[in-house]
Amino acid sequence: MTARFTVALLKAGRTKIRYPADLVADTGTRITVRALWAAPGVRDFGFVRFEPGDVFTEHFWRDRWYAVKEVRTAGGVLKGWYCDVTRPAVVQDGVILVEDLDLDLWVSADGARVLRLDEDEFAASGLADTDPEAAAEAVRALDALEARAKTPEGLAALLGAAEGPGAAAS
Repeated sequence: MTARFTVALLKAGRTKIRYPADLVADTGTRITVRALWAAPGVRDFGFVRFEPGDVFTEHFWRDRWYAVKEVRTAGGVLKGWYCDVTRPAVVQDGVILVEDLDLDLWVSADGARVLRLDEDEFAASGLADTDPEAAAEAVRALDALEARAKTPEGLAALLGAAEGPGAAAS
């Protein structure tokens, strides 16, 4: 039997979305789950479309200020990685609780496009005034993810994946 979790993403103290996910692995530091696109309909960002049937393999850390989501089509084609800057995940009673801190990063499947997202939302959130330590951690996390994404190994190396920009072809 597959272990089921609920991922609860909070933003500004409110639940933004909750969705079911299947456990892939839990190292004690990082928990990895797989879930289908949970929002209704299609979300077109211009640089990528998330749509029904897309599969998200999501990596949450209990000691890092981000989550990395590998996004594939229903047919298994890699679209890329969507990274959320968050407080470290809390896993309790079958729920993975993650607080979104507005900053995001998109990395295309080939690693050629690395886009910092929502820096305006982050600035407008007021986190730098209300919790300057968390704001500093959030900026450091985004910078670290961007730097990792721009290496030849890309984010796949962070996730221990054998696929991604710079990975050897089979």
